[in-house]
Amino acid sequence: MIPFVDLKAQYNSIKNEIDTAVFQALDSTQFVLGSEVVALEAEFSHYCGADYGIAVNTGTSALHLALLAAGINPGDEVITTPFTFVATVAAICYTGATPVFVDIDPISYTIDVRQIEAAITARTKAILPVHLYGQPADMGPILDIARRYGLIVIEDAAQAHRAEYKGQRVGSIGDLGCFSFYPGKNLGAYGEGGMVVTNNPEYAHKIEMLRDWGQKRKYHHVLKGYNYRMDGLQGAILRVKLRHLDQWTQARRAIAAEYDQLLAKADVITPKVMPYSHHVYHIYAVRSKSRDTLQQQLHEQEIQTGIHYPIPVHLQPAYADLGYQLGDFPHSEAASREVLSLPMFAELSTESQTQVAMAVISST
Repeated sequence: MIPFVDLKAQYNSIKNEIDTAVFQALDSTQFVLGSEVVALEAEFSHYCGADYGIAVNTGTSALHLALLAAGINPGDEVITTPFTFVATVAAICYTGATPVFVDIDPISYTIDVRQIEAAITARTKAILPVHLYGQPADMGPILDIARRYGLIVIEDAAQAHRAEYKGQRVGSIGDLGCFSFYPGKNLGAYGEGGMVVTNNPEYAHKIEMLRDWGQKRKYHHVLKGYNYRMDGLQGAILRVKLRHLDQWTQARRAIAAEYDQLLAKADVITPKVMPYSHHVYHIYAVRSKSRDTLQQQLHEQEIQTGIHYPIPVHLQPAYADLGYQLGDFPHSEAASREVLSLPMFAELSTESQTQVAMAVISST
């Protein structure tokens, strides 16, 4: 079996470092927040090119608190894309605001910047672009629109650790950037985790309080907050893994380049890297008109695949109350029917990759 992702292979490659860090964290008994989390915040924010980092328990919590820090309230509108993991939209709804969808660009799979301005109303307060699959959204036009209309830009960088837009690391480009450390991410915890990065000290201070019951100091609750704190163990683990992220990213990009060559003769569309983008390939998604058949044939050859994502958010039953219908966002809907994610992880062997590619070619 060729796995879609192999977390055991990654762990084995850094086992001694991880085990040492975990035992030290256990010995410190700083199990919630603590010195390892503080150090991770400084190291990861610096890595992103941002002044502040605030660690939280999930990427969803990062989005939620970023929206709250930016002043998003019930009745406000936040523009985003329906072709994303549901957490992007859920976080907007947690604030009481309304998600307003804009279709994706069919080449990059990120928000179509040409359609954003038409979606702006008097209630629009923010734009929330998603750096999907590890490719940055086209941030230049987004920032230009935001400046002209006085809007906040919050980057969903959950899949884009170390990705760059025109040489600048994502997360530090908008007003706030949100990351997930879910285990399968390019930088993944051994459990859940997330981070908000920003250059705005007021946003950072507010998020620090909101993640810890709204406390300015212990038992002094300034805000109605949440229990969104990061575990000390995850801070220690992520600090180790951050030191390897550059190497892992280079490996992913090399694997993607090899896939591009191997699949040149296959009847699939391979990912397109936009000219402004340093893609980090959290997902390597091909497109096929016969996606479901292709996936089944790969499964029969013991090759695991994924679909990111089979139903766009505007067609999910949970979000039917937003009032969107089939056909409202044709590019998102087409992508949801056609994308198939192939095995992608830094330790993927050349032999396994070639086997995947030959199976795709023979099945299309």
